Parts: sequence; structure tokens; C-alpha cells
Amino acid sequence: MFSTEQSCWFVRKVICWRAVASIAWAVLLLLPITVVFVILSRFSLLHPIQTISECLSFLSCASAIFSLILLCGVIIMVGFLNLEYYTVIPTIACSKIALLGQLLHPRQCVNSLAHCIMGIIVAWCCAVTIGGRYETIGYPCTQGDGTDGSPQMCLNEYHLFLLLAGAFVGFSHSLLGVIYNMNYVSFHTVQQYKYLRFKGSLPLVVKCSAAQALYSVRNYIVVYFFLGYIPKAWICKTLNLHLNSSVHPLDSVAGLLDLSLLYHQWISASFLLFTWHITLLLFRIFVTEVYIFPVQSSFTEDAHQCLPKVLTDKQPMILKFLALQDLALLSQHSPSRRCEVFGLSQPGGHPHNWNAITQECLSLLADLTQRLVAYHDTVSTNGRAKSLSTGSDRKTSSETSITSCPEDLMSPRPTLLMKTPTSVFARSIVGPSQSPLTAPFTPDLDSPFASPALRRLTAPVDQFSPGFGTVQSPHIMRRAPKLWSTPTDSQGNGSPPPSPASVPSPKQETSKPSRLAQFLQNRKEQVKHFLAKRVLIMYLFNKLPEASSQALFADSQAHIWALEGLSYLVQASFSEDQFGVVQTTLPSILGCMLVLQEAVDRHFKLPHASSKPVRSASSMGDSAHKTLRFALRATLKTAIYRITTTFGNHLNAVQMSAEHRKRLQQFLEYKE
Repeated sequence: MFSTEQSCWFVRKVICWRAVASIAWAVLLLLPITVVFVILSRFSLLHPIQTISECLSFLSCASAIFSLILLCGVIIMVGFLNLEYYTVIPTIACSKIALLGQLLHPRQCVNSLAHCIMGIIVAWCCAVTIGGRYETIGYPCTQGDGTDGSPQMCLNEYHLFLLLAGAFVGFSHSLLGVIYNMNYVSFHTVQQYKYLRFKGSLPLVVKCSAAQALYSVRNYIVVYFFLGYIPKAWICKTLNLHLNSSVHPLDSVAGLLDLSLLYHQWISASFLLFTWHITLLLFRIFVTEVYIFPVQSSFTEDAHQCLPKVLTDKQPMILKFLALQDLALLSQHSPSRRCEVFGLSQPGGHPHNWNAITQECLSLLADLTQRLVAYHDTVSTNGRAKSLSTGSDRKTSSETSITSCPEDLMSPRPTLLMKTPTSVFARSIVGPSQSPLTAPFTPDLDSPFASPALRRLTAPVDQFSPGFGTVQSPHIMRRAPKLWSTPTDSQGNGSPPPSPASVPSPKQETSKPSRLAQFLQNRKEQVKHFLAKRVLIMYLFNKLPEASSQALFADSQAHIWALEGLSYLVQASFSEDQFGVVQTTLPSILGCMLVLQEAVDRHFKLPHASSKPVRSASSMGDSAHKTLRFALRATLKTAIYRITTTFGNHLNAVQMSAEHRKRLQQFLEYKE
């Protein structure tokens, strides 16, 4: 998953070893799983003792050992693909065409091809394990009424049927991995030991594997019924095999009405999916295990491994998530480590640890606030441009980017609105020029039917515009509550009205586009207008509001930990902060949380954001990202209440704007 340039100490010393440990456990569990499969595939109710003896004799033969070695190789390959494609931020397609693009992405094509090959290998091992009529691809037979009676090699369609079923199940599994975000690795709220997590998830893995295998068998039978003659003819021509006319072909109704064949196919598909799902489950458990970072180190060479330094790193993303998770646990359960956070550096007496942690957490919250404001402004316009006067153009563009959180603490970003990666499996690495966390698609920005006015609303925002300042700036504190102010409110937000002389006059003469450019633009608009009237085109390109809202909060687990870490640290500072380092940043923390709470409340007033999706229990895909926005809203409100209940009326002495003080009073009176 990580290139040579982006590798770091955490990948080499932690992630890779955790992945190796998960693969090792999957290989160890392969032997008992294979034994169970052998018993189920050869079991006979009429001869139970004979079945057990046959199973024991098969497990000790050379073909069983060779099959087990091949299965171990497949498990190792599956574990490598899990390490290569996993992500802590799910890729959510906000339109049908975006999902189709993910399925047809070159990386996904390679992934699907690898799963097809591995499915064929596992199916071959299953065919050898079952034995009987499934064991070989060809068998000697006598064709027709020939006088010579010379034996020929005929195609064993049962063996071919099982091999193609393995390829089909592997291909289906790779596609479902994209649709259900099986590469997404979520972090559990309740911390458990690895054994308990595995034991609790095992029944779900069995259920999902059996159900998915049943649906795959059904779909495969339909496909083979109509297209089975194609691979059968190709195999016969390639291997110089013949078709036995005395046997019913399997691409017919009479051939497919074989309960024994259907049972062996289903049990083989279940075995294939169960081993792959077990490998995926173990990888998730090992990778998301809590890692404790030192708050500070006595040695300079180990400073890059300390929590304040790790939090500011942008790559890999799994490192940032584990650091935020450790911060949330530290703030709740570790008084000794909290003392290191509140401590001062020697010599100098500066709270470097607290400043670094606070800046990074406030930067994450400010980034989410910005995205929520921009998303709401885009949705509220509904693809239409606002009627703006010449003097209010600059004002409106700056208002959409104003937050009360410290924008100077954030890393530079080229644009305000960034898109979810179009790759089928987004890597968990973000380059230095991108946002710390992935932002979602915005409604209809990439659609060929998007109007130019909508694109103007989402133009890049200059972070060094007058609207961006430090947290301590009174202008920011005064303008922060007016996130959704209209151009008519420009006189009441603390900024002086622009004088007529300061407004640049429009150019009298503008360069006219060439006739060729006008012709191409007119033809482009005609094509867009023509396609917009087609139902299928609109079905593919229309944005899904629910998915857009989910994509907006796809990385909210990091913000949840940031809120918990800040609020618990502020709560503990009431009795543990001996030097008062927290009190200097308390106005910034409260202001950032209040503005984010206003933005979240505004977002939940949208109709598509209020319905809570139902968690799907029929797939190994993790659906935790669908409810992250509800968890964030609850965590945000709890964090503010945690601070207000601890400090009480002492917060009246904190310097903040009138809007923020009025909103904070609602929390102090338990009316929010």
C-alpha cells in the first residue's frame, strides 16, 4: 500500500508486522477449516464411520498436502491484497456513474483478475478434496458406435463447472468489495481483546459467507445456463478433448437439476469465502489494535515517534487515526500521561506538547466546518448563481470561507472542496498538497450538466484572504457566528462597507472569444441539453443526496476522537493543569466547537441528512461510515456539555463574542 518514498517507521515496525501476524493466524486456522470442509463434502448419513475413515485417509495423502500448500499461498496473497488496498476513509460513490467508474478502474480490474485466479486455485483444491467425478478435467471414454472402439479423452464438465464457479465467486467477491467498502477498516468504540473480537465476529462471518455463496451460486447457474457453451468449447479445442454425448450437458435444465452438484458447489463457494473473510477479519482486528505513543521522549532521535509529532504528520493516514485514538484514550484513562501533556518544556517553560495537540485538533475541526459551510451553500443554491452586485462579489466569496477556528493552523490546500478519490480503493495516504482528510463529492460539480454558476460558487478560496486570521483576532471572533449570512448582512458583521473608490470598475472592453470557440461552446451546450433529456443519462449522472452526506462525514472518526480528546483534557485541566496552559486556548476551543455545532445543526436540517440508514448485516462490508454523522453530532454536543458542566459559571470570564456567549449559555442552562 505504501510506496518507497512514503514509507516510514510506523509502516515498517508496526503495520507490516501486524499484517504478517494476521496472515500467520489465518494460515494456522486454515487446517481446521479444511478438515471441516472435507467432512462436510464427503459426509454420508448412511455410512458415517466409512466417511470418517475416508476423510482421515485423504488428509494424509500427497494430494491433500499439495492442496493445503496451494491454499496457504492463496491466503498469503489475500492478506497482501488486504494490506495493499485497505483504507481508513471509505470511498463513497455519490452517483451511479461514479460507482461504475470505480468498478472499471484499472486497479479494480487487476484486483478482480487476481481474485479470479485465486478462485480457480481454491476451486481446484475443492475438486480434488471432494474427489469422485470432480477430480480431473478429462476421463477416458468411447464415442459413438465405432467398430474400432478406440478410447478417447472426454471433457469432465463437472470439474470445469466447479473451476468456473470458483472464478465467478472470486470475481463477484471483488465487485462486492467495491460496492460494500470491504476494504474499509473501521475502529471499534468499545476496546476489546483480539480473541474476544474474533470470537464475537465469527458467527457473522459464517452467516455472511454462506449467504453470499448462495447468491453467487444462483447467479452463476443463470450465467452458465446461457453462456456455458463458450468456455466448454474453448477448453475442448485447447486440450483436444471431446464431449460425451451420452451425458447430459450442464448448460441445460436436466444437467443443472442435480442436487449433489448444487450442494458441492455451494459448500465449495462457502469454503472459499469463509477463508477469505477470516483473513480480512483478522487483518481488521490486528491493524486497529490500540498503539500507545509516548507523549515526550528524552532522546532526540525518538522525537518523531512521540504523540505531538505524529499527530501533525499527514501520512500514512492509519498513523494519524491511531494517534488520535491514543489521544482520546489518554485523555480519559491516563492521568500520568495527561500530566506530560500539560507539562512545560525545559529549558524555556513552553507548553509545546499541548500546543501541538491543540493546533492539530482545532485544524481538523476547522476543516470539517469549512466543508459543511461550503456544502450547505452549494446545496442551497440548487445549481443557480446568486444575484450579486459588483461591490458584494468579494464579500460573498470571503463569507463562504470564514470560520472562527484557526485557519493558520491548517496545512495549505489548493481548493476548498476536494473530491473523493476516483480509485476503487483509496489509499490511506494523502500527499502534502492535499487536505489532511478526504472530502466528499459535492452535488453535481462533476456532472456534465452542471451550470457554470455552480462551479463559480466552488472556486478555490485563498487562505490568506482577510477572512482568514488567527483565533485571537477579534474580527474572526466577531464574524464567526455569521456563517450563513446573506450579502445584505455585510454591514452587521464587523467589516466596514466598501467605499465606491475601492471597488474596481469593470473593464469597458473585454476580449471577445473567437468564432471557433463560440461554435464549440454552442455545440457543447447543445449536447448537454440533448443528453439531459435522456432518462438513462440522468439516472447515471444524478447525485445521490444520502451518499453525498455520508461522503461529507466519511472521515469523521478522526473528528470524533479530536473532540473527545480536547474535551476530556479540558475537563481534567480544571484540577490537573498546574501551569494554566489550557486556559490560554480555552476561548479558541470553545469557539471552534460552537461554530462546528452550528454548522452540524444546519446540515441536519437538510432532508437527506436526517434519516438514519439501517446497518446491513448480510455482508462483510463495514457500514459504520453510514452513521458517522450521527455519532459526530452526539459527540460534539457531549463534548461541549462536558466542558460547561466542569467549569460552570467560570466560563463567563472567557472572552468570546456575543453570539458565542449566547449559544454557550444554552449549554450552561441545559437547554440545548
